[in-house]
Amino acid sequence: LKTMSADRARLQKLFDHVAAAIAALPAPDGGISFAKRRGKLIWPTQGKLRHSFGSSREGTALKWDGMVIAATAGIDVKAVHGGRIIFSDYLRGHGLLAIVDHGHGYMSLYAHNQSLFRETGDWVEAGETIASVGNSGGREQTGLYFEIRKNGKPTNPKRWLIKA
Repeated sequence: LKTMSADRARLQKLFDHVAAAIAALPAPDGGISFAKRRGKLIWPTQGKLRHSFGSSREGTALKWDGMVIAATAGIDVKAVHGGRIIFSDYLRGHGLLAIVDHGHGYMSLYAHNQSLFRETGDWVEAGETIASVGNSGGREQTGLYFEIRKNGKPTNPKRWLIKA
């Protein structure tokens, strides 16, 4: 529980730092805004839902801030919407992690990847492959941890995705 709490605190610190750093960046031009895509975003990978937003984490008092999609190692992880990669590196507890800024305070997070294919600063389009599914960061099973945040606060990603 202490380790999971520390991992969560590290991620929140990263989000706070990133949010401050990108505040002045212009939003991607063209297309439909992220906010208008609620319920219409593509799933970031193929697989079955293993853990839902808000469910208990391994029988602790901690809740999932995102969702875990059970998936085969090596399959594509796709950006759910266009934006700019604002973090693409290893973060303890989350493994190989990519974060995409979609403008207007919206970010998507893709964790526990096997490989990262895009670098910090790269622009990506919806559906573009940005990583491959893995189990980095100490996970026993392969899968993708996926979050959507608005102004640094987690929101239920399933509400944003096309119904499976």
